[in-house]
Amino acid sequence: MPKMKTKSAAKKRFKFTATGKVKVGPAGKRHGMIKRSTKFIRETSGTMVLCEADTKIVKKYMPYNR
Repeated sequence: MPKMKTKSAAKKRFKFTATGKVKVGPAGKRHGMIKRSTKFIRETSGTMVLCEADTKIVKKYMPYNR
């Protein structure tokens, strides 16, 4: 039986916590910071945990990282 493949885009964007939740960097911080509010830039620093519905999708992309 061949091994299942991990989506290359997913392994670059997501990390798993020890309890199985998915960490991701917030969207919207690559460019165009002048037009964004200071509050937006401050709140999107660091990482965030995905919601349960999106976690199910990401876990299908990364079958061996559970």
